[in-house]
Amino acid sequence: MITRKKVLFLLIFTSVFAPGFAQEVEIPPPDFEELHNVRESFTYEVKYSVFKLGWVDVHILPDTLYKGRVHKHLQTVIRSNSKNPFIGTEIDHYHSFYYLNEDGLPVTSRYWKDNVDEGIYEEIIYEFDRDSGFVYYKEEDGSQDTLDLVEPATAGHIIFQYSRLFAGSGLDSRQIVYISKDHGAINFQNGTELENRKYKPFGKISAVLTRGETENLEGPFGFSGKFRAWFLDDELRVPLEARVRVFLGNAIVRLIDYKKEEL
Repeated sequence: MITRKKVLFLLIFTSVFAPGFAQEVEIPPPDFEELHNVRESFTYEVKYSVFKLGWVDVHILPDTLYKGRVHKHLQTVIRSNSKNPFIGTEIDHYHSFYYLNEDGLPVTSRYWKDNVDEGIYEEIIYEFDRDSGFVYYKEEDGSQDTLDLVEPATAGHIIFQYSRLFAGSGLDSRQIVYISKDHGAINFQNGTELENRKYKPFGKISAVLTRGETENLEGPFGFSGKFRAWFLDDELRVPLEARVRVFLGNAIVRLIDYKKEEL
């Protein structure tokens, strides 16, 4: 079915770009419902230079009822490469309950981290209370406090879904993020030009590049500053790769496995 959003996108696209520009994206990014009409799982390999740091597994889990509202549930599992003597064994699980607000943007209700390898569950918690206008948090060091809620409020974790809604649109976007006892933002510059790239789950494909930069914060999972991310030129904008700056230097996060199940 062609939605009104897709028709609008195609009208704008054909009016702005002259025919023959074959290297420009033609498939619009997904809307929130399209993104959740499938159940997906992703595995990424994380490398720094020639060193394999570990893996990131992302799962779109079944919906859950939280505080009387149906929420989407996103889980990210970070596993270190225990064969690397400089890292050791680290297994962290991150969870977000989120939903679509009245402005059509995903917002977080609850975010938490489980430090699985040390047996510390809910080591970090961020609760977004829209009735009171506050964000309540508990951090790794045991500190607890409140922050003023600035909408559209998210935890950095749902950057994974948020970025897909705008990739390839040609429009700048901005995500408010609460992390590390503060809040800031991630700014995205979403391009429309296609690149030929190759990834294990798909082979040779066309991808669209998003550039971005964190603002007033250390980004989700420890990255900060400028970054680049590539998305598949398809209806779901599958995240393929990110190049981010972490405390070690520049790291590459690259998709090595992808599974999709229609709902």
